[in-house]
Amino acid sequence: MQTGRRSFFKLGLAGALALAGGGAVYRYARGPALPGRFVLDGEAQAALRAIAPVMLGAAVPGEAAARAAAIAAVTERVRLAILGLPLATQKEVQDLFGLLALAPARRFLAGVSAPWSEASPDQVAAFLQGWRLHRYAMLQSAYHALHDLIVGSWYADPSSWAAIGYPGPIRELA
Repeated sequence: MQTGRRSFFKLGLAGALALAGGGAVYRYARGPALPGRFVLDGEAQAALRAIAPVMLGAAVPGEAAARAAAIAAVTERVRLAILGLPLATQKEVQDLFGLLALAPARRFLAGVSAPWSEASPDQVAAFLQGWRLHRYAMLQSAYHALHDLIVGSWYADPSSWAAIGYPGPIRELA
């Protein structure tokens, strides 16, 4: 099927209106954005809990209770890491998680149709790979932000060092 220029512009306009409408509905449902510190809420937290184990791969324990504890711990460390960033950067990260939490954006930008709590690891992996290699630098930057926050928070915990053979800092320097 060949798309004409007029059809392409109509489709682009419809897509822009749909995203703007979705953003307006999200802002209306969530309330006005309060200036201040980062808050990891509801669906944004579910997104992080779905993304972290896929991004960390085999580093996350396989046993269910240990896995749940590890994911909860890394989620909290990511939240604390974000709170250590400047307020302007916290706002950008808040916007990223807000975008991931918004169902239409999750569906169209991430390719994940189910809510994050129900997303399969394969869906999440495909989303991450898509953003990592995307032709738009903004989505690549968003992937790298998620990667750096999650992986950095995971390996900031001394209990994860043994798995990669890192003995820790030299005692004389610590």
